[in-house]
Amino acid sequence: MAKESMKARERKRAATVAKYAEKRKALKAAGDFEGLQKLPKNASPIRMHNRCKLTGRPKGYMRQFGLSRVTFREMANQGLIPGVRKASW
Repeated sequence: MAKESMKARERKRAATVAKYAEKRKALKAAGDFEGLQKLPKNASPIRMHNRCKLTGRPKGYMRQFGLSRVTFREMANQGLIPGVRKASW
């Protein structure tokens, strides 16, 4: 389980990215790289982390499901993910 402070930091980054998205797009189109440098660092979407939707775990993230590998395995064992069968794990 991720710390609440880390999840809050990610939410704050997401808000900053959304806030500056149009401005970044306009500056990139104009080729104004000095203007891009003056924006906050967290305004770049590359600084966002993928986190598990249920636990907030940042590592072992499976993009297709939006879950960490640990949560995916638990849910698959319980039969909560349709079309997934236990193989050799």
